[in-house]
Amino acid sequence: MRLVYATRRSALALAQSRAFAAALSKAHVGLELEEKQVVTSGDRIQDRPLSEVGGKGLFVKEIEETLLAGGADFAVHSIKDVPAALPEGLHIACIPRREDPRDVIVSPKYQTLAALPAGAKIGTSSLRRAIALRASRPDLTIVPLRGNVDTRLRKVDAGEVDAILLAKAGLSRLGLAARATEILEPAVCLPAVGQGALGIEAREGDARVVDVLRALHDPWTGTCVAAERGVMLALEGDCKTPLGAHAVRAGDTLDLSAFVAEPDGSRFRRAADRMPWPSSDADAKRFGQELGRRLASA
Repeated sequence: MRLVYATRRSALALAQSRAFAAALSKAHVGLELEEKQVVTSGDRIQDRPLSEVGGKGLFVKEIEETLLAGGADFAVHSIKDVPAALPEGLHIACIPRREDPRDVIVSPKYQTLAALPAGAKIGTSSLRRAIALRASRPDLTIVPLRGNVDTRLRKVDAGEVDAILLAKAGLSRLGLAARATEILEPAVCLPAVGQGALGIEAREGDARVVDVLRALHDPWTGTCVAAERGVMLALEGDCKTPLGAHAVRAGDTLDLSAFVAEPDGSRFRRAADRMPWPSSDADAKRFGQELGRRLASA
């Protein structure tokens, strides 16, 4: 069998797509995979924050169009880039085992968030990360910072900013985990919905492709991500919404924490809940939606 997978062209997207493809090939003897690189609107627009140019869907729109047109059989996404509502005819067919979802500080000079002096410049393009930083360190200066991981690392190395915030999973997938100088616990910086997890998107009804992909689906990760995406769906979250959600399995329960705020950081609300480990992803999604509705009305 020969399948074509679509991916963005960034170094991180290629690294995680190729790692997934290698694992899929190992799981299916005789499977041939071809890579199709797609340049998305989010890749082309680098001079403005995502919140000003249309949000997270900009990283998947052209890839989804490729899938719907039959130009690829499946797509490998960072699921945190995938909006809550998918185009008609597409679905998430596989969510592999998740990497560490936490955020990290990279600060060659100061090392940790606590050690940064008042007024220090910390770079991030994420409203979610900016809100978290302001909550614990309102004395810091938040600097908008776009670009791929290498670009951001170069800027902190050059002293343009004193620190940057990145996803630990992204650094690990690029072989750069050692660059992190501090790992931020969820209590300090709640991760983005689905952070650290991949979402493998395919056409609905394409049983041949789905059967191949399901070999790498991780049920625990899928359930946790379903709960987090339920929160996002209830809050109609996008890149204009500072929103974090983090679900974990704790024994026989699903523990879910989430926060939301206005784009300017006002009306910050945080909530947490737990339920017996759900029997289906649909139950996890409904649980997330319930928590999201509570935050919306708070």
